[in-house]
Amino acid sequence: MHRFSLFRGKLEGPWCINNGVGAAAIGVVLITASLLVGPSWGCHIPAIYNFGDSNSDTGSVSAAFSRLPPPYGETFFGKPSGRYSDGRLIIDFIAEKLGLPFLSAYLDSIKPNFRHGANFGASGSTIQPADAKLFGAGFNPLSLNIQLLQFEQFKDRTKEAFNQDKSSWIKNNLPRPEEFSKALYTLDIGQNDLGFGLVQTTEEQVRASIPNIIDMFAVAVKKLYQEGARTFWIHNTGPTGCLPFHAVWNRPKHFKSDQNGCIKSYNQLAQEFNKQLKDKVFQLRTQLHHAVLIYVDIYTAKYALISEAEKQGFASPLSDPSKHISWDGAHYTEAANKWVANHIVNGSLSDPPISLTKSCHSADLPS
Repeated sequence: MHRFSLFRGKLEGPWCINNGVGAAAIGVVLITASLLVGPSWGCHIPAIYNFGDSNSDTGSVSAAFSRLPPPYGETFFGKPSGRYSDGRLIIDFIAEKLGLPFLSAYLDSIKPNFRHGANFGASGSTIQPADAKLFGAGFNPLSLNIQLLQFEQFKDRTKEAFNQDKSSWIKNNLPRPEEFSKALYTLDIGQNDLGFGLVQTTEEQVRASIPNIIDMFAVAVKKLYQEGARTFWIHNTGPTGCLPFHAVWNRPKHFKSDQNGCIKSYNQLAQEFNKQLKDKVFQLRTQLHHAVLIYVDIYTAKYALISEAEKQGFASPLSDPSKHISWDGAHYTEAANKWVANHIVNGSLSDPPISLTKSCHSADLPS
């Protein structure tokens, strides 16, 4: 059983290493793939395009607003890398699994390389468009609809660049236009929508807002489909009630905790969100006839890690982030991200149970 305690402004125990607040959510990864050669060979995937929030932001907000300070990035990069962690994120481990370099943030102007994809994910982003209330509460204006507009522009300008100039710089720094239609899109966004509601409204209002949020999510999937996306890798949302940001620093007045010290009702809201998301994915399968939609149960992976923290080696002195799950109260450590990534890429938590390396679409579709 893992409880939380405050020590010198930080959380003590296997969960958390730093005291910080950040908006976490769910992100969209677009993985450009070639044709599936055979059942035992998997896919050759030349690029990834990511859409999301701080769970997958590799530098968008840090480039657009203010750079993250140390000790962010210290474990792997040795300096702040624009990631809301001490090191790599799940999207980084996905890239590594596919043999690809880490994604450059679309908004980063310093030495970006988009040959193998681009990252549109931005910390604090939501599915619902950011209005004055969301922005005033500290959430990002770069909501999912804005990220889609950025992707559309990126795609159009890439095609224009190849039509006008086939220089070595273009070929080395931009994706091939024909690769956009051979793509796997992993959507992992929505946690901030729940987080905003839990901080600003009531649990009943949050529950009532879920259907509309899920409908907006479906609209985003359809827009990507119209842009040529055919294969989607869709993450559900994690156990919000287990984030120390909620479970320690912003506890509601009256709440029940589960055996892990998580806020039970908050996790129930996350589970309801996931149920409706899964139902919507099933519905989209009947509407988008040329699409493959893979639903990935991130919630189960993260909650299993939290439940088995000590068994999995996540218990040590506060100074070692490799032994903690939460980095700053709202985001996971590199060690935790790696653990979760290792438990989802094999397809065991996917519906249908397709591994990441065999997720590409087999049809030669126009871009």
